[in-house]
Amino acid sequence: MSVVDPPTRAAGFRFRPPFAPNGMSQVIPALRAYSGLQVVGREALLDQEVLGRINSLEIRLATKAKHVRLAQKLRYRVFYDEMSATPNPVAYLSKRDIDPYDGICDHLIVIDRSLPANGRSRFGVVGTYRLLRQSVAAAHGGFYAAREYDIGGLLSRHEGLRFLELGRSCVLPAYRDRRTVELLWHGIWTYVVRHRIDAMIGCASFEGTNADQLALPLSFLHHHAVAPDAWAVRARPSRYVEMNRMAKSMIDTKVAMRALPPLIKGYLRVGAFIGHGAVIDRQFGTTDVFIGLPVASINRRYIEHFGPAAERHAA
Repeated sequence: MSVVDPPTRAAGFRFRPPFAPNGMSQVIPALRAYSGLQVVGREALLDQEVLGRINSLEIRLATKAKHVRLAQKLRYRVFYDEMSATPNPVAYLSKRDIDPYDGICDHLIVIDRSLPANGRSRFGVVGTYRLLRQSVAAAHGGFYAAREYDIGGLLSRHEGLRFLELGRSCVLPAYRDRRTVELLWHGIWTYVVRHRIDAMIGCASFEGTNADQLALPLSFLHHHAVAPDAWAVRARPSRYVEMNRMAKSMIDTKVAMRALPPLIKGYLRVGAFIGHGAVIDRQFGTTDVFIGLPVASINRRYIEHFGPAAERHAA
């Protein structure tokens, strides 16, 4: 689930906490694992490594658990408070979007140094992205995207490459503009260079779970952006949703592009491919598509714009 663009809230959404009979046996240990949450002021974030800066905004790599918790709080505000995700017991009680991958991933955070250290804005974190390197994923059960897509063939076909999974991206509504997105991409590219990443993968989302209502953009992706055979990935059979819902001749390209979420549109612009088949994510209320982005296919002008040498992003 990734959102760096303004989502559309599902009409009539009401929260229903999904407490199973044995739910509390799972909640208590999980909350203990994330205990010790502190209210962290803006100043406490300033000891993090700064990767880039635009005016008052900075992109940093979180190095402390308490700052990962701030990213989780931000994700909760966007995915659950603003959008139509249904929290599990752990998320509901902690008001944080939590899953087991958080403990093994690296977390990019965007902070606004101009925010006052009071009220709800005291946390200072206005955007985040979660990064998972292949070497780490392999040691902890695999990539998150493997729950929805069969990526084993992709990894085996490119055994000598280093993969990075991108996910859980979100930005507060007031910061969903070009400068924040540029900082996030700058942080990602700095990380890619540092760890010598060869390809990026992940899932990007459409708001809503009715594929018929998304027929135009899904069909556009199927006809114009599906990965070549060497980079092909397919949704798992039990979760596969057909993307080819309209004939290519019926698609108005301009209208279809406008129907794409800005995040997906951004991925396509830098050279990304789309996997075969969409997947419905009931928990988050989204329709997901697989994104594959070989570093070698990224347009050079984007590297020059977002890369570490870009002066306007210099820390």
